[in-house]
Amino acid sequence: MKPRIGIFEGDPTGIGPEVAAKLLAEAETHARAEIVPIGDAAPACPIGQASPIAGEYTLRSLRAGIAALQSHRIDALVYAPLNKKAMKLAGLPHSDELHYFAELLGQTGPVTEINVCGRLWTARVTSHVPFREVADLLTVEKIRDVSGLLNRTIAKAGIPAPRIAVAGLNPHAGEGGLLGTEEIDIIAPAVEQLRAEGLDAAGPLPADTLFVAARRGDFHGVVTMYHDQGQIAMKLLGFERGVTVAGGIPAIITTPAHGTAFDIAGKGVADPGAMREAFRIACEMAVSR
Repeated sequence: MKPRIGIFEGDPTGIGPEVAAKLLAEAETHARAEIVPIGDAAPACPIGQASPIAGEYTLRSLRAGIAALQSHRIDALVYAPLNKKAMKLAGLPHSDELHYFAELLGQTGPVTEINVCGRLWTARVTSHVPFREVADLLTVEKIRDVSGLLNRTIAKAGIPAPRIAVAGLNPHAGEGGLLGTEEIDIIAPAVEQLRAEGLDAAGPLPADTLFVAARRGDFHGVVTMYHDQGQIAMKLLGFERGVTVAGGIPAIITTPAHGTAFDIAGKGVADPGAMREAFRIACEMAVSR
């Protein structure tokens, strides 16, 4: 039986409607899943500009998608790129849509964005915070929580015992304390706890060489300490096919990892590759579940 996948076009003033339409125009899409469109007639807004009207439409449609998940009318939700400024203008009280999903679903535990490129999955311990605050925000508990969450999410995609690499914070993973002690004081103890809990975890590993090993296939998932430590590597590995999975959410929700690309909105040149990958991952997770 094919999974039922909800598709939302994302912010109507960006490239979302275009990449969603291109996905829906492909025969393989309908062969793989039963498609349930989410949303209604989009409001008239200037293309390529963040607006509260577009933001309100986005939030309203996301609520409809979450309601469809809760009532089991769909097995997973895939949405095209959103614009955080537009949603903020419309009254979004959270830093991003992930925490909005958590509120709507009543999820009180840790949540995090999980990024996927091909068969490599990554999660980060800190995300949208100033870089100067990163070291102070790292704790054994946070690293353990994010690593466990990544492990469970990869398992839901059909890999029962994923190999997880945990990155260090400092150059050369601290060089034995010469370049910082976060690896000794925080990251290594977290990895030891993960291994004691039965996870196949390794680290702390130097971030500059870690992704070389991950690309080679040595690991299924990578836990990074801050946003750009993983995002730069993942986008270099495949910007046109990067996907974000909502981690820690009791539902399957995926989206392209790129943004609304206002500079090319409405020109018909947007690449649907990441939207296609988001759909593929959602289908695989729904079937596995």
